[in-house]
Amino acid sequence: MHRAAGRVIVFAVVVAMGPGAKAQSPSPSPFVSPCLAPEYRQFDFWVGDWDVLDPAGNVVGTNKITREYGGCVVQEHWEARGPQKQVGSSFNTYNPGTRQWHQTWVDSTGGFLLLDGAFADGRMVLLGDMTNKRGRLKHRIAWTPQPDGRVRQFWETSSDDGRTWKPAFDGMYVRAKR
Repeated sequence: MHRAAGRVIVFAVVVAMGPGAKAQSPSPSPFVSPCLAPEYRQFDFWVGDWDVLDPAGNVVGTNKITREYGGCVVQEHWEARGPQKQVGSSFNTYNPGTRQWHQTWVDSTGGFLLLDGAFADGRMVLLGDMTNKRGRLKHRIAWTPQPDGRVRQFWETSSDDGRTWKPAFDGMYVRAKR
């Protein structure tokens, strides 16, 4: 029954095209990325394959940062080394309406974080508040490109609404030799 229906559809298309009509190849996609403004390139210094080192020089994880969706998104693919076995991903995009960057982070431990901020003074700084079972915590993460091509990520948290900050992570991104 289905084969017969398929033949009828093909026949109908051929008849509708008329005698001597040629099938046309699909036209090129009219899609042009709306993310061509220079602001969408502000986080490009983070794109690449990285080994992430702690302040003592130990590799604590790997991170592959890619440009996705026509250049509109910078996507992070994190994998921790060691006993944690945590993997996670963030999606980062520029919002021209707010003139800010936005990050959504999710991971294999159930972690979830929303951050907003901007590129200023040579670094990307994103902030966000998250509430968990221990209460409300402010997060501030800065990515700073280094003159030698590395990237420093410095993450701080505050439990007193930003009056004081404690380091949560200090990592140096070094291009992976894979």
